[in-house]
Amino acid sequence: MTSTANPAPSIVERLSAPHRGPVPFSVEFFPPRDAEAEARLWRAVRTFERLGPAFVSMTYGAGGSTRDRTARIAGELATQTTLLPVAHLTAVNHSVDELRALVGSYADNGITNILALRGDPPGDPLGEWVRHPEGVEYAEDLVRLIADLGDFHVGVASFPEGHHRAPDLEHDTRTLVNKLRAGAEYSITQMFFDVEDFLRLRDRVNRADPEQGAKPLIPGIMPITSLATVRRMAELSGSVIPADVQERFAAAAGDGAEENREAVRAVGIDFATEMAARLVTEGVPCLHFCSLNFAKATSEVLERLGVDTRSALPAASR
Repeated sequence: MTSTANPAPSIVERLSAPHRGPVPFSVEFFPPRDAEAEARLWRAVRTFERLGPAFVSMTYGAGGSTRDRTARIAGELATQTTLLPVAHLTAVNHSVDELRALVGSYADNGITNILALRGDPPGDPLGEWVRHPEGVEYAEDLVRLIADLGDFHVGVASFPEGHHRAPDLEHDTRTLVNKLRAGAEYSITQMFFDVEDFLRLRDRVNRADPEQGAKPLIPGIMPITSLATVRRMAELSGSVIPADVQERFAAAAGDGAEENREAVRAVGIDFATEMAARLVTEGVPCLHFCSLNFAKATSEVLERLGVDTRSALPAASR
């Protein structure tokens, strides 16, 4: 068993705490590749720290490729900032002993909130998923493993369009419900582009198991600032950008050799704000922003939603 002397609050507890905007918000970071990118990450971290997110998460590269950086930076977020970090953990390429050691290293840094993911295979995220011979097969197995190791609070991923490996939406829904039944306290969705997809996922979970449906389902939103980048991210995740959304951004990008980034960014802020505002009216417990390690775009969306960002924005960049 692993424990921490002064355990951090759970995500569910943090979502019920006072917040600055219409609903709590949270932010996703990813491990930087070099010193320059790390400096940019920390500029964003300090800006968001002043904005007061409910929590922040640190992602984990395909196949565990960023394991050490994820663990190190998540630990630094826990020990060197006032932010509440959620560390991602995937089952890919890890034995059970390695997974236990990683959870122990998180606990040593005071991290008790973990997002348990099956994960994507290295090289081709959409390729065949192969279990480590001494590892676990499914995310729900990882949820149980973490829960057995001590006083941890576990979240999982969810997929408004359905996971690309699921044969249909009902199978995908059962998988999410099983992860929640295994002990997950909430889920964060993959980024999506149609609020209706999120709402139908919520309906399906509630129909399948009202008890699990009562747990927070947190929508993932990315303020789009580059059409090429979001197309690539959608391709790697198996997500689909609806035709009308594609057309809206393509019109802003223009027909030149290089996309009109300023125009795409303006449409991206509008689009993210429209989605977020609709989600707020639909009663979501939190808005989770994929920041790409920049703060300004997310800050602009938050300001439009009624969050006072003036004290934080001087350090923002993007």
